Order: sequence, then C-alpha cells, then structure tokens
Amino acid sequence: MDLEILNSTTVKAAATVVEGSIPLTIFDRAAFDLHVPILYAFRAPTPSNDALKHGLSEVLSHYRMLAGRLSTDPVSGLPCIRLNNAGARVIEARVSTPLANHLPLHPSPALSILHPPIDEGVEELLQVQITRFSCGGIILGTTSQHKAGDGQSMSIFFIEWARTVRATIEGQDPPPPPALAPVHDRSMLAPRDPPCPKFEHREIEFQSGAEAPGSQPPAQFENVVVHFPAEFVATLKAAGGGRYSTFECLLAHVWQKLTIARGIDAQVDTHVRIAVNGRARLRPRVPMGYFGNLVLWAHPKLKAEELVDLNTANAARAIHEAVSKIDDAYFRSFIDFGSLAQEEDLVASAAAEGISLSPNLEVDSWLRFDFGELDFGTGGPCAFLPPWLPIEGLLVFVPSYKQKGAVDMFLAISPDHLPKFGEISHSLD
Repeated sequence: MDLEILNSTTVKAAATVVEGSIPLTIFDRAAFDLHVPILYAFRAPTPSNDALKHGLSEVLSHYRMLAGRLSTDPVSGLPCIRLNNAGARVIEARVSTPLANHLPLHPSPALSILHPPIDEGVEELLQVQITRFSCGGIILGTTSQHKAGDGQSMSIFFIEWARTVRATIEGQDPPPPPALAPVHDRSMLAPRDPPCPKFEHREIEFQSGAEAPGSQPPAQFENVVVHFPAEFVATLKAAGGGRYSTFECLLAHVWQKLTIARGIDAQVDTHVRIAVNGRARLRPRVPMGYFGNLVLWAHPKLKAEELVDLNTANAARAIHEAVSKIDDAYFRSFIDFGSLAQEEDLVASAAAEGISLSPNLEVDSWLRFDFGELDFGTGGPCAFLPPWLPIEGLLVFVPSYKQKGAVDMFLAISPDHLPKFGEISHSLD
C-alpha cells in the first residue's frame, strides 16, 4: 500500500476545559500501559476530513480526559490524568488506489501504517489517522491509551464521535450533548471504611516490582481470522443447552480446540484470562457511561485432559462459574486493596508483548459493541479489526460484518499449531 502522510495536527476540545486532574484508580493502574489500535474501514461516500476533525473537537469537550495527559499529582505524588486540553493527535494521509483494492483487511504488522505510531514516547491519550483512498473511502486508524479508558469507555466514545459528526453535517450547531453522558465521578469507587480486602490481589491482578518475572524469549506466531457462521454459532449454543451466552459457548469450543492443536499434556493446567466488566457487577450498579477502566479478570482453569473430554455445555459452565465469582464482593475487595496499596510500586500482571501464553489463553470480546452505530452519516464500517495481536494465545471475538449472528475471531497462534487448529476449528466432535 503506497501511503502518503499529508499532515499531523492537534485537535483540542472545542469548549473551555477547566484545568485540574483526575486520579488514576486502582483499575486504571491494573490496565495495560500501552495504546490500543483499531482500524475501521468505510466505503464512499464519507464525511470530509474537516467534518471528522470538527466533530472530534466537539465530542472532546465531553470527554476531556482524552484531551489530557498522563501525569503525577504534585500534592499526592500519585498517577493522574492532567486536564490541560493538550489535545488529540490527528494524522491525515492518502492512498492513490481505491479502498476495494485493499479489502478484506488481514491482521499484519504492515497495517501499522494505517494508524498513528504507538511507541513509548506517545504523550497523547487519543490518536486518529484518517487515510483517504482514491475512491473517497477511508480507513480510520485509532489508538487510545488503555490507562485512560477500557473497551466499554472507548466504544461509547467512538459512537458519540460518529453521532456528533452526523449532527453537524445535518446542520445542528452546536451538536447535541452525548446520548449517553460520560460519568467521570470516582467517588462511587470509594473504599469501605475501614478497607478490608478479602482476596490476594497482589498476586492476581498485580505483582510487586521486585517480584516481576524476567522477560521471556520472543515467541513465533501469526495472526489469523476464523469465521464462525451464524448457523455454526446457533448449533454451538444449542449444544450448550441454551443456558450459556454466545461468548461462553464459543470460548469453550475454541479453548478445547486450541488445547488439542497445541498438544498440551493431559495433566497440565490450562486457564483463560477473561475480562469482566464491573459496571454491572458492582452494587449499586455503576452507570454504563462511566469513563475509565472498570475491568477485572476471571481465570477458569482445568486440566487439559479434563477440558477436552467435556461437552460444550460443561466447558461453558466452567467459564460461566469462574466469571460469576468476579462479583460485587470481589470488586469491592479490589477497591479496598487499592486504597491500602496506593504508594506501592505495583506492576500489572498483564502479559508482555511478543511472548507466548501457552498453555493458556487470553480473550477479549467485542460482541456487545454495535458497530452499526459507528455511522458518521454515510453508513457503518465495512470492516473493523485489531491490526495486529502482539501476544501468542490472545484472541478477540468480533460480530461479523458479513452475516448477522456470525462471529469473526482474530487469533494470534503459533504456525506449528495452525494446521491442526484449521482441521478441527469447526468440528463439533
């Protein structure tokens, strides 16, 4: 792809931002310290670059954290986001060929040219690259600092950005406020008095800097996309007895098939790291518009031999039960732990890029993100994907844009395991 960078600018919030800071919560500290890139492709006609940038400026007025910078509070010495309206980075680029020539997109390190750089020197919490093709189609390459917000937060932000662009194109100036107002109030995550953590969070979500393991040798892996048609998904859910979600049934199936493809020894433990959204788990519930990180992780674990011998329903039940344990009591315990460990040098237990998770897996689900709502005025995306999964054993479930009810899975897998997985990935035996 012959891509030309045209310019790079800073887009600030349109409204005046009152300077201040928002402290990072213990959930923010547990998140990956990196930028998460996503690509969205839109066929022509599409809004102008100026319309996209104007809409971004307007919506940043409501999501002022994304126009700020990671910093340290001068009084407490604790990490925070400084609300200084330093702005988001927007890069404009063009390609001299039609978008159709490059579809479908397949995950690859080569796709990094379609989003802004995400090296350690990036100060912006939000970056956008608008790459316009000769046909008028565009690819939006977005990157967001994970410590500023989780997937729930960012998906709502992008939908509100699209909604704002639609409104301005229709002549609504100023555009209406967000349909789902962002919530920045951290008081709802206050610890109990006195704090009383009940679980060993220091060894689950965190590890002390002194105990952080040494780096593993780099793993060899590639990214693949596996399509599960709607009929297959329905059959799999029926095999689960109708009691478990699409996510639980698909993950149970993939966990079993990857364990077989990897040739894991029968008595070896294998587990899956599953993100659990705390907004619906905490009591009272936290609004879905809460902006920040509010995720912890479940870790269903089984012996490899036990896992592959289970039917779909029982494998899905093991996942369901593990997720159910990450409840209000667990989240409250984590909040209490955070209040007692504020000044500790904690290192998140998230895996480092470039390693292999085998015999384990980590999964993200985008199945509840309605990509059809990401409509900037001319229709939703014709493709969306993570450009590259950087850890072997990491997988992402995404609603397929090819067929309603179908699911696409993006998977980082060792080339040694790919042939066997390809043979059995759609087998229900």
